[in-house]
Amino acid sequence: MNKRSLVAIAVASTFSALPVIANEKVEDGWDVNGYMSSNVRTVNGKTVDTEYGRPDYKTAGTHGQSTNQVEFSIINRSTYENGVRADYVLRSEFGNGNSLAYSSDGGQYVNNTDGFALKEAYVELHGVLGEETSIWGGQRYLNRAAGLLSGEFWKQSSGVGAGIETKLAGNTAGIAYILADAIVNEETDSDVDERATNSSIDLYYYGVDVGFGSMDFDFKYGQQKAKKGEEDQDGIGLSATLNSSYYGLDGWTQTAFGYGTGVMQNRGVNFGNWSGGDDNAESLFITSYGVLNVTDRFQIGSEIVYMTGIDELFGVDGLTRAMIAARPSYKLNDNMRLEATLSYADESGLSVGDWGGEIPTEDHTTSQIFNAEIAMAFTVNADYFGRPQIKPYVSYISADDRASAEMIGITNGTSETVVGVHTEIWF
Repeated sequence: MNKRSLVAIAVASTFSALPVIANEKVEDGWDVNGYMSSNVRTVNGKTVDTEYGRPDYKTAGTHGQSTNQVEFSIINRSTYENGVRADYVLRSEFGNGNSLAYSSDGGQYVNNTDGFALKEAYVELHGVLGEETSIWGGQRYLNRAAGLLSGEFWKQSSGVGAGIETKLAGNTAGIAYILADAIVNEETDSDVDERATNSSIDLYYYGVDVGFGSMDFDFKYGQQKAKKGEEDQDGIGLSATLNSSYYGLDGWTQTAFGYGTGVMQNRGVNFGNWSGGDDNAESLFITSYGVLNVTDRFQIGSEIVYMTGIDELFGVDGLTRAMIAARPSYKLNDNMRLEATLSYADESGLSVGDWGGEIPTEDHTTSQIFNAEIAMAFTVNADYFGRPQIKPYVSYISADDRASAEMIGITNGTSETVVGVHTEIWF
């Protein structure tokens, strides 16, 4: 008998023994969750392709860009005989960023910005390294946090990777390694030399009791392996988040401080294929948002943002963005809620020629943007977060000069009025 035959017998014996030692499923179930945001928004009866600067903290109205965005999250949860639990998470999305209103013609148009996409696909195993420890691998959004009124995610790690999470002194602790290739062009480029792979090592420790709330801490070390002929870059990012009442009153807030250098310049802890920057990049980010419960019927949502380049931010020396926004909400009855949204934003530190000549004149080196909106929400639960809801609204956006207006998508003059109906459901 030759060596090859002996190896074959050994392998066959191993596989034949697997059913004896395998753990059978003792419990198997499915969770299905979803989200939809449909925004019928027009200017003089015409749809528009702009968010009026929302991603740059310039406005905080309901006028988001996506005309019809849908999302489904499907989770298979299994428990095995030995007590190990396995979660398989799959999140899909369609329409994010699309501003066109489509007809249902049997072949809905799909382009590179609004097509069907898998946003998360990962497996998480609980209990393989201890009762309070889990390991995961795949594609996911890790530890996301977004502003209440801007809707902008200031913290996340979006990419493909793996990690481990456990409990230390009763608090959640974790480490993860995430990869995200920078977008080279609209088509997939198979030339390795043209790729710029971003990576992030994430360390986090959440839920530290500080007496008047809890603190979450994040640290990220990022790298970018550059395209051929260019230099690799790196950077660090960190943040501290306080979860507490509404500044001592009835309600809740999240207040965060972020710091980033190099490729982690974007709020320090906002990592993905958009990450980038060199040794000159250094920024500070501060935000605080939450909801105040004034009475059983009256609530106020608010958000404050301050983002500045200590050195260079997004290629601009001393770029600063600041926004303050509020959304008072009054419950008329169980099914109707009256809302108003007000925001004021300021951007400064720009110079003529910044961003490849995108800043054309001295008139646009600073911008002040004002946004006022009134809306009536029809919902099954008229609380501040009552969903599903159908919300007609009128939003007025005004810039201090023509160049500033053009930068946020206002095409005629310095102001624009958006009329729309926003439909939203979480389930």
